[in-house]
Amino acid sequence: MDSNQNKHLIEIMKSLPLKQRYSKADLLINDLKLGEAGNVEMYYSPHNEYINSSAKIMLVGITPGWQQMEIAFRTAVQALKRQATYETACQEAKFAARMAGVMRTNVIQMLQEIGLHHFLNVPHVSKLFDPECTLLHTTSLIRYPILVKQQNYTGHQPAITQNNFLYDAVLGSFLPEWSQLDEPLVIPLGKSVEAVLRQLLEEKRIREKRILWGFPHPSGANGSRLKQLQQNKADMQYRLRNLHTTASACKKQ
Repeated sequence: MDSNQNKHLIEIMKSLPLKQRYSKADLLINDLKLGEAGNVEMYYSPHNEYINSSAKIMLVGITPGWQQMEIAFRTAVQALKRQATYETACQEAKFAARMAGVMRTNVIQMLQEIGLHHFLNVPHVSKLFDPECTLLHTTSLIRYPILVKQQNYTGHQPAITQNNFLYDAVLGSFLPEWSQLDEPLVIPLGKSVEAVLRQLLEEKRIREKRILWGFPHPSGANGSRLKQLQQNKADMQYRLRNLHTTASACKKQ
């Protein structure tokens, strides 16, 4: 996104009225639309503009959903109205919107079950979502919300790897973000994210830093997430133990 477009989007946010909750009619407007292809549309949202480059854990989803977008705008607009900088507004929006709702509850429960808190030496995985914690970075393959017929995009119909508009969005936003983090543990949230990462690996656009394969998508709509977690739990725990041993060995040198 160029600087002129960025300035325009900031002015649009500043012009929005303060509301307890925005509707789709408020935010799914042409001034906030970044692109489209057929019935697939991409809209701006401020929260993924903030990148925690010092993070040790990188959770990667597909794309922000409507709930995340609405919370992000509500938080960012409030910050801008009190004269906060754009960077501060984006950071506050990130902390408020990341993995919002039932997704956050589910991802914390599943990360706790595989023992991520032991890997990081924190008392509970929920601590990662505290604003003062710098260990976590959440992001999406596609930084901005994708909607299909005004509904949340789930990673299917069309598949990212089979749609030029969506895959170009991955290359344009996720790859630069990936390069800003220094060897974090990358946790793809679900099979759709894994499929894209595997294609990026095959195309040698990324190299396998430390990727924890097999973690389910935490959406409440994913009815098989607990079954998938149990199927892959042992492999993920083995991977975490090996990574922890390597990290510990490096610290001793």
